[in-house]
Amino acid sequence: MNRRQLLAAALTPLAWRVASDVLPSNAFAATAERDGKMSKTTQRIIECNGIHINIAEQGEGPLVLLVHGFPESWFSWRHQIDALAAAGFRVVAPDLRGYGKSDAPQAIDQYTILHLTGDMVGILDALGAATAVIVGHDWGASVAWQAALMRPDRFRAVAALSVPLRPRGKVRPTSLMPRTEHAQFYQLYFQEPGPAEAEFERDPRATIRNMLFGASGDGVAAARAAATAGGPAPNLGMVPKGGGFLQGPGAPKILPSWLAESDIDFYGEEFKRSGFRGALNYYRNIDRNWEITGAMAGLQVTVPALYVAGDRDFVVSFPGMDQLLANLKSFVPGLRKIQMLPGCGHWTQQERPNEVSAALVEFIRALPSRS
Repeated sequence: MNRRQLLAAALTPLAWRVASDVLPSNAFAATAERDGKMSKTTQRIIECNGIHINIAEQGEGPLVLLVHGFPESWFSWRHQIDALAAAGFRVVAPDLRGYGKSDAPQAIDQYTILHLTGDMVGILDALGAATAVIVGHDWGASVAWQAALMRPDRFRAVAALSVPLRPRGKVRPTSLMPRTEHAQFYQLYFQEPGPAEAEFERDPRATIRNMLFGASGDGVAAARAAATAGGPAPNLGMVPKGGGFLQGPGAPKILPSWLAESDIDFYGEEFKRSGFRGALNYYRNIDRNWEITGAMAGLQVTVPALYVAGDRDFVVSFPGMDQLLANLKSFVPGLRKIQMLPGCGHWTQQERPNEVSAALVEFIRALPSRS
């Protein structure tokens, strides 16, 4: 893989600080509760883009749309919903198609980036909103970037957690993914319908518990410590041939402070009901997305943008990430800041809720006002 392919295929740290006068999310919530102004998060089903989408919503003011990743739900934004609503925004966090209480079309080709971006536009239409700030994490970040790229008239700013914008490469993305005689990149493992579903659905609660810990800053630190003590080195997302995605000892009996057993219960019940097929279908459209977005090759994200990631996130350790982040402003000329969170892993807004909430509030408040 040459330097150009690495830059296009993958995605270092630049240190920034959140302004000291921005309160953390728990301070926002506490102040709002004392003043009796904060509403509770409610859920409802809306019709948009030909399907039914479940949304969680709270607050009043300019619209902020929060888009989750894999394998998550609207609940992944629980801390930011409270903080942003308390800061004076109307916050909406959907279950993406295939997740939670939203519709889950069976056909794989119903999960392309055009469907997902269309869902975001459809949510705005269903809410009667002309514009929104869109914030995404993981797959949600990819959706947010594309929404800002395709429809800057509807998405006036974008904030992405973990996954930066990837310029469209010259070849199918799966052709660049690592594979050896004995192992393959996890996204290749996800391509075939069936094996990953069977593995994850055997015990959805255990699956989520192990995934959330394993990709967290705590999980990465534990894996590195084990390797230093003579154990196996972290595999950076490689799945052994004939094996499964879930490897190693799994999550410890006592979870890190940012993750409660009740959180795992919620996710477990959601995936017990929905299964994992819809969520995995996102990965099965990676090459199709490349095929159908040729007309957008070379376009830039021109709206104001923010990128936040943890320095222990496995995504930032991919080959070529340092080059991509160093050149991110070339593809995103409206980029205001890159903020790296020390010790944080992949689950950015859950592992560092106060810092992420404060960064979002600071970013959105600094945007030009809209009539």
